[in-house]
Parts: sequence; C-alpha cells; structure tokens
Amino acid sequence: METIKRQTVDWAKTGKNLQLLRNDNVNLRRCACRVNNLKKENCDGDCETCKYDMDSNISRKELAVLFGVSDNVIYSWETGRTPIGLEDLIFYCKIARVKLEEIVVFAD
Repeated sequence: METIKRQTVDWAKTGKNLQLLRNDNVNLRRCACRVNNLKKENCDGDCETCKYDMDSNISRKELAVLFGVSDNVIYSWETGRTPIGLEDLIFYCKIARVKLEEIVVFAD
C-alpha cells in the first residue's frame, strides 16, 4: 500500500493569496460591488454598464459585506491569523472563478 503523507495548509501564504485576489480579481470586485451597491439601490446588476470603477480594488469592509462577516475577520483570513472556513473558501473560489488549488498553499 502506498504511504500518503498528510499535508498542512500554510495559512499565512494562503491568506496572502486571498489578499491578492481581493486586489486583482475583477470577478470578486464585481460581485462585491453588486452586493454593496444593490443594497443602496445604486446598482442595476449589469456590470457591463456599471458606473463604478472596476479597476480599483475592493476594501476589506466591502468584501466583509459579501461574506456577512466583519472586516476584522477578512483581515484575519488575509494575514493567516485565523484560517478561513472551508465553506467560505469554496464560496470565495466560486465568486473569483478560480480553483481551490490556486488559493491554498501547503507547507513543505
């Protein structure tokens, strides 16, 4: 039988990937923008005709609204202080349209 080594997640590096996504992923920005601005009735849901600048990153506070958590929780995920839960990580990947393997970094 093949021996399978158990891997552990490097949460600091995984958190850094989450932060990079928040800053660079247009799908994540669009979803956060839609959620934040639909509540204010400033959004018609059509990202192609959006008046908001999708070239700028979203704040932790804007992302927190999307996840229903505080911006401190987002900070804790991004710094690796607190591991992101599996459900939230999968949700994050679906919104950003990336594979889980692209986010999670395993320790050596």
